Amino acid sequence: RGRNMKRLEMRFENQEGKFVTCTLDDPVEPIDHNAVNAAMDVVIAQNAFTSNGGDLVAKRSARVIDQQIEEIEIN
Repeated sequence: RGRNMKRLEMRFENQEGKFVTCTLDDPVEPIDHNAVNAAMDVVIAQNAFTSNGGDLVAKRSARVIDQQIEEIEIN
């Protein structure tokens, strides 16, 4: 039996210029592009996350990944 899984992937740049990806499973649909942009701005402004390369300093991209998952029965 198959199922669908969606994930919101937000990519940021840290102080070292490296990319950091934050993901959110099962985002609210339809995706509000303005809300995603605003949320990413808040993450940066409030220094909500850090990484090995320092604080997140810039937004780089956001996307929704839609996966079809099919379970295989194992005997």
